[in-house]
Amino acid sequence: MILQRWVFLLLVAAVTGATANPDVRDGCQERCGDVIVPYPFGIGEQRCAMNANFFLHCNATDDGHLELLLGRNVPARNISLLNGTVTVGIHTSFECHDKSGRLSMTLGPAYTFSDTRNMFTAVGCDTTATVTNKEATFGAACLSLCTGNVTMSKKNPCSGSGCCQTSIPKGLKSLNITIQSFRNHTDVSTSTPCGFAFLEDIDSLDLSDWPLSRTSKPNDTSNVVIEWVAQTETCEEARANKSSYACGINTNCYYSDNGQGYRCACNEGFEGNPYLEKGCQDIDECKDPKKYTCHGKCHNTIGDYECKCSLGMHGDGKVGYQGFAITTIIAGKYPLNFSSIPVAAIACFDCFQSSIFSSQRTNKLLLLDSALHTSFIPPSQHMRLA
Repeated sequence: MILQRWVFLLLVAAVTGATANPDVRDGCQERCGDVIVPYPFGIGEQRCAMNANFFLHCNATDDGHLELLLGRNVPARNISLLNGTVTVGIHTSFECHDKSGRLSMTLGPAYTFSDTRNMFTAVGCDTTATVTNKEATFGAACLSLCTGNVTMSKKNPCSGSGCCQTSIPKGLKSLNITIQSFRNHTDVSTSTPCGFAFLEDIDSLDLSDWPLSRTSKPNDTSNVVIEWVAQTETCEEARANKSSYACGINTNCYYSDNGQGYRCACNEGFEGNPYLEKGCQDIDECKDPKKYTCHGKCHNTIGDYECKCSLGMHGDGKVGYQGFAITTIIAGKYPLNFSSIPVAAIACFDCFQSSIFSSQRTNKLLLLDSALHTSFIPPSQHMRLA
């Protein structure tokens, strides 16, 4: 009998410790290094991703750390289901006295460079930078010169002195970034050896990381936000093909701002991963009264909650209610050695109690709130029945 109990306890512990992560498919890895990899993305096995567009690689670096890669060589640093974005690190283009480098990059069908989160930036004192797409249907350029001492900091407006910036169009899926010296390095001192051009997330760009004295390094990268969609078709087309429809139960389909396709979101009253079949679970609003207001008795329902008014009250308990609630207090002793007396109290509520009446003349009155907490107050603050 003792042996059987030990076996039972071990089985319970094993089952408890194997709780599935709600953001990945069963049996799939949750993260690569410090980056969480939620479905529809996946690593390790092809089945862990929704399709080949979302299958990522988790490789070990030379120093033993795990690095998540979009494609074969683009580091992925953050994935957001809510925003439909992946933040990646891409190399910069540069032009130095003795060397140069150019960036050319094309994304897969589910991805676009975010036009709202990224800005094309060039840094240097003799720098002309251009950005085009692969098809040469888009192009933009900016010029950066130095007319004096330039401080590279967050306060620098990047309007052409030390650096310059320009936006990119919506729906951009490829990049060709070129850079060259405006005067062939003839008017640039050795203290400004290189110019740089890159796309970068506006929120993470810190110009103090790009001093004019900076030289080119093999690991020079910038944080770039890439937007993704579940599929490049309309919601109507997607719903018509249930076998490939990306959204799970209790979800809705909506269009991405970049116009490239659709994404999924949990319905109101649900939370979780909308790309898993049963990823969106009901929210128990009654467990979070600060966020979901209820001035009465809270009752959770599927996708919503009810707030029932107390007896004698009326109105919407989620907003407030009005009326009279009658509460009878069984005879007992007041604190501070008051004598034992029966009390009948009628509380008038307008969201919360505003006045109270007592049938017993005492030096202090018993005040009840809607949660049946008690306290004593001087009788002069409230009316009493004669």
